[in-house]
Order: sequence, then structure tokens, then C-alpha cells
Amino acid sequence: MSALVRLEIDGAIATVTFDNPPRGYMNAAQVAELGDVVERLAADDAVRVVIFTGGVPGVFVRHYDVAEIVAVADRIKSSGSTRDEMMAAGKRGNAISAVFDKVDRMPKPTIAAINGFAQGGGFEFALCCDIRIAESGDYRIGLPETNIGIFPGAGGTERLPRLIGEARALELILRGRTVGPAEAGVLGLVHEVTPGPALDRARLVAAELARMPAGGIAEAKALVKRTAERPLDDACAEARGRFSVLIADDEDAVTAMQAFLDGGEDINKR
Repeated sequence: MSALVRLEIDGAIATVTFDNPPRGYMNAAQVAELGDVVERLAADDAVRVVIFTGGVPGVFVRHYDVAEIVAVADRIKSSGSTRDEMMAAGKRGNAISAVFDKVDRMPKPTIAAINGFAQGGGFEFALCCDIRIAESGDYRIGLPETNIGIFPGAGGTERLPRLIGEARALELILRGRTVGPAEAGVLGLVHEVTPGPALDRARLVAAELARMPAGGIAEAKALVKRTAERPLDDACAEARGRFSVLIADDEDAVTAMQAFLDGGEDINKR
């Protein structure tokens, strides 16, 4: 299996492990590998539940690689794309949105076993999963992007309000505030916090789900996903376009991201 994503299948339960040491960032190469794995699992009727977890100690997915976002900003600027063209590209989607949407819409339950830092794109990925289980520990969960001049551009501004409500989502996103596992449980960012390894607990929940008839589970998931008033595709498309516009036009955002890279890549610095 690939270097950045590991896959194990044990009976009806698949475990996908993000493994990009030393920091545990998500990047384009990992997204490509993840897309292949997700496509395979979605088509495998023998797999009834999929668990996602982190392979770098203390990390689920730390966040998306900011250096890659800076590089994308440079490419967009040099392309000369207009605002309308960037918004149209947002509607078409990208490699990240394609994988995240596949996970969101997969007709089988998905569980994020959060075993460490899950911030930015890492937490946006976790939001695509049906169940989020976090283990106790000294790490952060959330969407800190505004601290470096951008905003959650991979569905966080759409999925988090649907999960915990607009008011609480605004407070967290606007302040770029990340929280520990216990507070994440209180706020509803995760479904439960376990004192032991998140993966162990996730496997127990997965075994429970795997015993249930697959058809009913698939239909229930599909119906729940359709309840939002605004189509998620439209909301995410607008966010993708606006994200491209922001990183192309806002020098403060690029400066803040570069300062983050130059300062040791601590996204929680104020």
C-alpha cells in the first residue's frame, strides 16, 4: 500500500490510516492516494464500515499543508484568472472536494477515530465522516484558518454550522479557536470522547454497525444527508471559489501563511 495512506481490511471493517510523518499534514499526494482507496472501498460490498485514523503519533491529520496553499495562490495569480473564472472553477470542484464528497456520500458508515491533532483540512475531513470519536489527550481540534488570513475552504464553513448551529460555528471559525477533546465533546464537534485509544472504540462501534442490514443503513444515511435546506454542493462550490479569490487577491492572507511557515508552523500561535 502507499506511503501516505495505509489500508487494512478485517472482515467487514476497513481501517484507513493517514501516515505522513513527521508532522502529519494532508497534502495533494496524500489526497490522490486517499481518493483511490475511498473509490475502492465504496465499490467493495464486503466492506460494511470504514474507519479513518492517524498514523503519526499524536496526530489524526494536523491540517492541510499551508506551503501547498501558498503555491496554489502563486499559480492562480500567474494564470491571470478573473474572479468569475475562479468562481466557476469552484463550482467544478477539485481533487480535495472530490474525495471529501465521496466520503460524505459513501453509502456505508464512516468513522473518524481522532487520535490527535485534527485541525483545518484535517478536521474538515473528519466532518465528512458520519461518526467522530476522539480519545482523551493534550491536542487540538477545530478550524484555526483565520489565524493565518484565510478561512476553511474545504467545506468547514458549510459542514460545521450544519453540525453545531450557525452561532457556535461562527464563534469558533471567526476566532480561529481550536479546542481540546473534552470541550469538543461538549460543543458537539465529536460524538464522544473515550479515555482509551479512539481506534479501539471505533472498532467496537464499527462492529455494531457491520451487524446491521446494509440497505437500511445506506438509505438512512442518504436521507439524513439530504435534509439541509441549501444544497451542500452549491454551498461548498461557492466556498471553493471564494477561497481561490482570497488567496489570489489578499496579500495579508499570503503574508500570514508565509509567516506561519517561517515561524515553525505552529498554527495555534496568536
